[in-house]
Amino acid sequence: MGILYFALLHYGLLVWNIREYNLFRQTETFAQLKKSQAEVQLMAIPLTYAMAINVAFVLGALFVPSLWDVVEYLFPLALAAYLAVGIYGVRIFMIFFARVIAFGDFDCEQNNSLSQMLSIFAFSMVAVGFAAPGAMSHNQLVSGLGIMLATAFSSVAAGLMLIKIVLGFRAMFEHGINRESAISLWIVIPILTVMGIALFRIAMGLEHNFGMHFHAWTLLLLFTVIVAMQVFYGILGYKVMRHLGYYNEFISGSGRSVIAYAAICPGVAFFVMGNFFINKGLVAAGVVDKFSPAYLVLYLPLVWVQLKTILVFRRLNRKLLRCSGAQADECKGLTA
Repeated sequence: MGILYFALLHYGLLVWNIREYNLFRQTETFAQLKKSQAEVQLMAIPLTYAMAINVAFVLGALFVPSLWDVVEYLFPLALAAYLAVGIYGVRIFMIFFARVIAFGDFDCEQNNSLSQMLSIFAFSMVAVGFAAPGAMSHNQLVSGLGIMLATAFSSVAAGLMLIKIVLGFRAMFEHGINRESAISLWIVIPILTVMGIALFRIAMGLEHNFGMHFHAWTLLLLFTVIVAMQVFYGILGYKVMRHLGYYNEFISGSGRSVIAYAAICPGVAFFVMGNFFINKGLVAAGVVDKFSPAYLVLYLPLVWVQLKTILVFRRLNRKLLRCSGAQADECKGLTA
């Protein structure tokens, strides 16, 4: 029921955002956006489309009877869908990146956050989508194509991540972080989750279809590295935002910023990676027994983070998506 509720909410907001974006494209503000370093925000579009395909597969797996009897016919369609989204994302990013490199109008001083890593999140989301047929298909051609395309987009994401994170931290060390974009410190958490799952799926595809073998401890160490980095960036972001009073203004206070929605993905991503760490890592390696007291204790922080994320999501929806009374004009301006 929870999955169905959030899936319907996702597609409802997706349709609304597409409609609003088409209106936004006709404005002078959009023309100015296309000339600025904020143009990278358009990478939210392929990112969301890739997420929407993932949601469709989750719904199919849960609610379509005997789906696995015909799933091999769906995997090529999934590859085609992710390829279309990937090409769309590359096109958006290349227009922005080529312009910045050609004319050098990127203001590093104003890049004092990790907001530019939205493009990396988009490419890694496409990569993890490709990795699903790579892992689950028993057709070697489909599996091989999925693995190669997942590797290709993961490589692009990793290369860009090195550039963007160095530039972002360089500017933050010198000028401090942009207060409204401080939440972007947490974007590393979902990026690590989807890239980690992509690597896991690639490993499973190679093992199932191409004779390679990965020891359970290899995967456990991979997930340990990812969870450790997520915890580090989670604590760092929390401490920085407390110094800036971010929560009191943009989450629980009267401050209205759509960037605050970036608080949602890290919570979801940490819960997802926690599941991989516990079940495909600790349990598979024999460190913890499934459903043992230690196993259940490990889930407590994950459940807490997930519930906290849902509460923040509902709070932001009430504040930013419901316009009435004295806030109506402000909401319209925020939407525009």
